[in-house]
Amino acid sequence: MNYDFETLMDEAYDLPDGLAKLEVLEAAARYADAEGNIEQGYEARSEIVQTAIFHGYPLKALIAFSWQLGQYDRNPESFASFNLMWSYKWIVGQISHFPEIPLHKIEELVEDLGKRYKEHGYDDRTYLYYRFRTAMDLGHMEKAQDYMEQFQKADRDHMSDCEACEQNQIVQLYSLLGEHEKALEAAKPILSGDMSCAEVPHITLAYLLLPMLHQQSEQEARKAHVRGYRLIKGKRDFIETIGRHIAFLSSTDLKKGIDLFEHHLAMAYDHEDPFHKMVFHLYSAQLLQKLAASGSKYRPRLPVSFIGTEEDTSLERLADHFAQLALSSAQQYDTRNGNSYYMEWAEEALRP
Repeated sequence: MNYDFETLMDEAYDLPDGLAKLEVLEAAARYADAEGNIEQGYEARSEIVQTAIFHGYPLKALIAFSWQLGQYDRNPESFASFNLMWSYKWIVGQISHFPEIPLHKIEELVEDLGKRYKEHGYDDRTYLYYRFRTAMDLGHMEKAQDYMEQFQKADRDHMSDCEACEQNQIVQLYSLLGEHEKALEAAKPILSGDMSCAEVPHITLAYLLLPMLHQQSEQEARKAHVRGYRLIKGKRDFIETIGRHIAFLSSTDLKKGIDLFEHHLAMAYDHEDPFHKMVFHLYSAQLLQKLAASGSKYRPRLPVSFIGTEEDTSLERLADHFAQLALSSAQQYDTRNGNSYYMEWAEEALRP
């Protein structure tokens, strides 16, 4: 059957968000390119960016957005700027997850975002907020704290992320710094329901599990785990978050931790975001190490795609396999970022 652009787009809109929809949208973009129709190619890629960024395919989003930005710069009068500038935030929020992208390119991209926002009349808040987020992703925690203070003083405008998203990132920073009391204090408007969005409290709860375990009680932490996991179970775009739930279960419930590991391994196996995969690999290794140390001889149920690459599926061998994957990724990030943040984090998690 011959498909034209409109038929392909209609088919895509009828599909749930995910890989099948992206494949149809990519077919629509190829059709538009073959016809030389830039407007249609731009429309298809707008949908690709939004679908891919929130459903675990960030590389597809980066490629599509780069094409869009190039077209916009060649003919800015032909395209509305607001949606493109809004999408730019999503790209900046993902770019540091790819260790092959040099540090200077990341810096250039964040600065370009700031420059374009200023040219379009937006306040510095969103630029400073993504400076904060990028510094945190790079393990530059002192810079992250400085930018956090700066963005909070700037005015909100139509380009600002929602308050829940901003507050969630503040919770993440304190959690990563091990400042558990501050993390819990910052999370109060989220836990109360005063702040929420499509990804909050989903992500936030995972970052609160260890603070709750240390500052409150295992019972409170377990409640947060149950609530948080229900929100993200089986969703590809939350692989990092699932990894943090596995970390919690490594300390509280090894059997349930293995259930999560088995349920989500196939999803993590071919995930496009190497940072999310690193977190999942690291905490899976931690879980498997602890289960092996307990004397268990359990053989995890593994996807066929994984079994084909690993003959030895003992707990010890699997723990070593995922530990090496995580450590290799951590070293790549540290080499790019110019610090030892991720290796120290990984080694600490894997210490018996």
